Amino acid sequence: MFSLPCLVVLVRWLWPLPVSGRSKLASAVVLLLASQYHLWSRLSSGSVFSPEFPKFLVIVLNWAFGAILLLAVFQLLVDLGACVVALVRRRRVATPARLRAAIGIAAMLLAALGVMQAIKPPQLKDVQIEVRNLPREFDGYRVLHLTDLHISRLFDAPWTRKVVDDANALGADLIVITGDLIDGNIAQREADVAALRDLSAPDGVWVIPGNHEYFFGHSEWMAYFAGLGMTPLDNSHAVIKRGAGQLVLAGVNDVTAPQTGAPAPDLDAALRGAPAGVPVILLDHQPRNARLSASRGVALQLSGHTHGGMIIGLDRVVARANNGFVSGRYEVDGMTLYLNNGTALWPGFALRLGVPAELTRITLRRQAP
Repeated sequence: MFSLPCLVVLVRWLWPLPVSGRSKLASAVVLLLASQYHLWSRLSSGSVFSPEFPKFLVIVLNWAFGAILLLAVFQLLVDLGACVVALVRRRRVATPARLRAAIGIAAMLLAALGVMQAIKPPQLKDVQIEVRNLPREFDGYRVLHLTDLHISRLFDAPWTRKVVDDANALGADLIVITGDLIDGNIAQREADVAALRDLSAPDGVWVIPGNHEYFFGHSEWMAYFAGLGMTPLDNSHAVIKRGAGQLVLAGVNDVTAPQTGAPAPDLDAALRGAPAGVPVILLDHQPRNARLSASRGVALQLSGHTHGGMIIGLDRVVARANNGFVSGRYEVDGMTLYLNNGTALWPGFALRLGVPAELTRITLRRQAP
């Protein structure tokens, strides 16, 4: 369980510093301990996805882990720059100790900022989306999209209460949650999720599972969410009505479901029996199957999972792992995909730099003919 970024920091940053051997040894021990955050998480709960430490310690470990990662990147960039200069001058170039100290301080400060940005309550983001064949009765209809709440020791009961109160104040007609609501089992999270019972909208609160629900007992959690007043959509749909107008709301299981023996996502099953010619809004935790959704006539897909890439630069890597999708609006073969940055994010890597969390209020508009 040795961290490669930590190895880079130890060998390329710490070892060349002009400090005493005792200081280097003490620093190396601290770095090694911090780099094993996910091991400590597994030991605390049996799962790397649910660090069961006091909130303050979870924050400190995220800061230290993030600082190591950022420092490793900075050090590699410095080394690359030194190589380029050495090639031009045709002689070896030493890295000044002051530069090493500067990138160390920068990494710690940026990691602190990243954690602060990650754990603060999400801000409202208003989005207007035109939907083809949208009935006039649904023009101006407001959907509040939540996703990736990752309720945990880090995103705890007070945080959940704040999100619920903020969500209820936004006047949405419908609330949807596209998975990864929790990190932990029901016994661990019962108090932290309790406020979700108060989420309210005229046309209901609808939920689908994300990959993290399958880590902690998918069927138990979906039943528990139903008991909190939410309506699960497991490869199924519902018809929302306003006067003579209709809107289909469909949801599918996560693509990782078969790994735990649960049914795979099945869009055909989710849409079976849906009224013909009625616009479909699809809830799918991960965005990677957006082109399949478009081919089945879905008008709007709402997804999460990527956390928007979390850090500018890293978002390009996350996009490559999700068929090119990472954050915001995409037009996909006549369908609109909206990919939410996340209401929160996984407490195993709680940093955000340039990619804020969001409460997404989507206003539906009739598409001009």
